[in-house]
Amino acid sequence: MSLPPEKASELKQIIHQQLLKMDVHGRIREVLAETIREELAPEHQQLSTEDLIKALRQRGIIDDVMKELKFVTDVNEKGRTSAPKPSTHFVDREPPVLKKTNIDPTRRYLYLQVLGGKAFLEHLQEPEPLPGQICSTFTLCLHFRNQRFRSKPVPCACEPDFQDGFLLEVHKDSLGDGSKMVDATTMLSICDPVHMVLIKTDTSGETTLVASYFLEWRSVLAAENGTTNVAVELLGVGTESKVSVGVLNIRLEMYPQLNKTLSSEITSTQFTLERQKTAEKERLFLVYAKQWWREYLQIRPTHNTRLVKIFAQDENGVNRPVCSYVRPLRAGRLLDTPRQAARFVSVLGHERAPVIGGGGGKQEQWCTLLAFLCRSKGDCEDHANLLCSLLLGFGLEAFVCVGTKAKGVPHTWVMTCGSDGTITFWESLTGHRYIHRPINPDDPPLVEQPKPLYPYRTIGCIFNHQKFFGNCQPSDAVEVCVFDLHNESKWKPMSEEAIKSVCPPGATSSVPPFPPLCASTIDAAVTSNEIEVQLRILVSEHRKDLGLSTVWDDQLSYLLSPALAAYELERTTGVSAGNEEFQDAVRRAVPDGHTFKGFPIHFVHRNARRAFATCLRSPFCEEIICCRGDQVRLAVRVRVFAYPESACAVWIMFACKYRSVL
Repeated sequence: MSLPPEKASELKQIIHQQLLKMDVHGRIREVLAETIREELAPEHQQLSTEDLIKALRQRGIIDDVMKELKFVTDVNEKGRTSAPKPSTHFVDREPPVLKKTNIDPTRRYLYLQVLGGKAFLEHLQEPEPLPGQICSTFTLCLHFRNQRFRSKPVPCACEPDFQDGFLLEVHKDSLGDGSKMVDATTMLSICDPVHMVLIKTDTSGETTLVASYFLEWRSVLAAENGTTNVAVELLGVGTESKVSVGVLNIRLEMYPQLNKTLSSEITSTQFTLERQKTAEKERLFLVYAKQWWREYLQIRPTHNTRLVKIFAQDENGVNRPVCSYVRPLRAGRLLDTPRQAARFVSVLGHERAPVIGGGGGKQEQWCTLLAFLCRSKGDCEDHANLLCSLLLGFGLEAFVCVGTKAKGVPHTWVMTCGSDGTITFWESLTGHRYIHRPINPDDPPLVEQPKPLYPYRTIGCIFNHQKFFGNCQPSDAVEVCVFDLHNESKWKPMSEEAIKSVCPPGATSSVPPFPPLCASTIDAAVTSNEIEVQLRILVSEHRKDLGLSTVWDDQLSYLLSPALAAYELERTTGVSAGNEEFQDAVRRAVPDGHTFKGFPIHFVHRNARRAFATCLRSPFCEEIICCRGDQVRLAVRVRVFAYPESACAVWIMFACKYRSVL
């Protein structure tokens, strides 16, 4: 079996390191000196290689080396008693068993290989991570025509060692399963790019969006042998969208190979025509939007201060119509109800776009859906866009609202219009729902007016994937706003035709298609146990520092489970259930003359140490954890509720019971 030169040199390096580790060279010198002294007659002036190997074998040195170097010949080798010793390289303990992929021989596939990265200069000074050491990692996420992929995490470095391959199915939606295999000309009309998102995960599990890139894969259609190599320069996001963060080496290959490739002139002409067509549509929409805005300002001069947002910048600094950030999104079997969808969106992390420097200004950045989902956190606009898309998928008439909260802070939330005229506000960051009943300012003072429970103050515009309305009522205060969207004296509409020309499902568009949601990879029971064990250790250590002993009551811990399940059910459905049984069980578990205290808290991350630090900042929780008294028994229960995209709601309840001493 011949090895490629780079593999051969790597193997030599591993063997060399192993020989150095065992000090084989020193032992060979000792054997050599001993053999010459004892076994070599004075008349022999030279020692043959066979003599030396024989001497090494007699002293067991060759056997020692072969024991240290493990060679696995069969992936499915039976009867292995122990795992091979870990080497000094990043290798799996067991040889990987390659998964078999079902390939439909009647379909075309694009095989995309990522063959390492270079020039990630931000990580130039980072030392080589030691084996087993936790380090920051890069993960590459891909989306192409309703297919999603994720690379193995690799340690952050100036030249990250990405070595991954992804098999992307290329097919035309309009063709049936029995249709013939797509040829190069048909594939040239498939203008969906491969969306690549690079995520950095630090040692504490925090994720950062590093880059978002749209790969034009159709250059492979003109490659002579059906294979092409591309060096992709990744640019930063937000304020760094013009700065290079690194280069990925990518190889593209078609399976099965094309019988007939296209000429590079044909592909480049197609790309130019598509760009021109898209640019012309966007130019015409911009002309229309300017005209619409001029008309809106002429209605009332104060409209100039209202939050009417027609365009928004994405993570790459590209201005897109706000309507393009929303699209009906069906979650398949992952979410069952609109309220469950609202709960899912609320457990995705909330984080404002980072700003370099002070000043307290808010950086404007609306993320594409893939970037938001892969990072599992984003700003209120990202949450509102996703929730609106999911509610549209559930068949509701939903809109994203742009306005302000208290103190004039810009905010976005979601609104649904019922068929009976009921207006419901959905807060995407919390999952809370509010019924809107407008106050009539013309009513006499004695008429009782509804008191709004929602936190919203003003509203400038509302939009979804097909419609856009600017608020042209005398006041933009939410509490007096009437949502009669058919009345143009209250809401100025944009042309639906104009919106359709730049937002999917248009013929060509620079707007990326929406990815499907992915099922959770978190095992809720295992994760709950892990966090609970860590919290027990942290509580015991904390009490030990205070000179207190810790006795855990497992039965009391178990009795807390129904309460945590009821809290999550209430957050999801708005219905509280099971509280009577929980209270009855606790009364039975706490003897007469004893006191019970409990403290529930909710998180959307799985870091036990961070959660414990937060709990200690609450005087109620600290009172339980640091409880002093007679017959003190402590309890803690953790319940993780898994949602799509590996988002999770983590409920923790600390409790104690002790004898009341007056």
